[in-house]
Amino acid sequence: MKMNELAAALGCSIVLPPGQTADIDIAGVQGLEHAGPGYLTFLSNPKYAPKLRQTQASAVLSTKPVEGIATLISANPYHDYARALEFYYQPPRPASVIHPTAAIAPTAKIGENASIGAFVSIGDNVVIGRNAVLHPHTVIYPGAVIGDDFTAHSHSVVREFCRIGNRVLLQNNVVVGGDGFGFAKRADNTHHKIVQSGVTVIEDDVEIQSLTSVDRASMGETRVKRGAKLDSLVQIGHNCVVGEDNIICAQTGLAGSSVLEKDVLLAGQVGVSGHLTIHEGATIYAQSGIGGDVPAKARLSGSPAFEASDWLRAITAFQKLPEILRDVRELKKAAQKDHA
Repeated sequence: MKMNELAAALGCSIVLPPGQTADIDIAGVQGLEHAGPGYLTFLSNPKYAPKLRQTQASAVLSTKPVEGIATLISANPYHDYARALEFYYQPPRPASVIHPTAAIAPTAKIGENASIGAFVSIGDNVVIGRNAVLHPHTVIYPGAVIGDDFTAHSHSVVREFCRIGNRVLLQNNVVVGGDGFGFAKRADNTHHKIVQSGVTVIEDDVEIQSLTSVDRASMGETRVKRGAKLDSLVQIGHNCVVGEDNIICAQTGLAGSSVLEKDVLLAGQVGVSGHLTIHEGATIYAQSGIGGDVPAKARLSGSPAFEASDWLRAITAFQKLPEILRDVRELKKAAQKDHA
């Protein structure tokens, strides 16, 4: 695309250095360190501004003009970078055909323009909307109901009676509606499995990354609300609620009946103990342990987690504990000597 065409498509104005025109070719989008001539890069974090002095890119997305390089002025450079990528790469969509090896129950209802790959299994009374893409080895259990524009990558599974909205994307090996982890102890200390009689509900515009499990409820439902994004290797326990536009990063685990309100961010390896509420807009930093309710817009870190700014001071002091302990011992010896 020409630079001026790309800017128009993104809704950006252009500020040019002397002698440069806006009709040069832009072959793609790359990061600051790797972008060469003919490529667009972006500056979304001011701390990386010094790297612009070394970039070979022909243009940059930025909130303000950058000296010596064509600048596409953007209110949100990171978002426009993501939009620009879509002009240069679109994931291939399989043809709208049903592979002869797919096993589809006669009672299943599949909308128009579906692509059903090799060895897909679709059970009785399943309903799937329009424009579905089911890659090879996807399994949809009986009674599942799925909306329009659904994409399931290979080896993803939607279990019985679960409900999925529109424009939902499941990456490889996702399990929606696997049994929750529920057992009752018998008198002899052996374990009796509790039937997980509820369902999992995934609302519109949710994306779930590879190897993540969203368990079905023991009773009622587990629900992932509109626009939530779940990273790889995330565990959502039974009867949890994941709120609208939540971001849950890799290796995070929610024990049963955790409730996350809107706009919650859980960074990597956060552990949530269950039967608690993380209120709207809270941010929980990596490797934190949450054992109780979290107030709205709180920023917590550590295990057990507490206010992130206090945690930063505490972790700085923690590294000095051996030195502090040595000083205390010396003071104690000096005090004992003076007392003697």
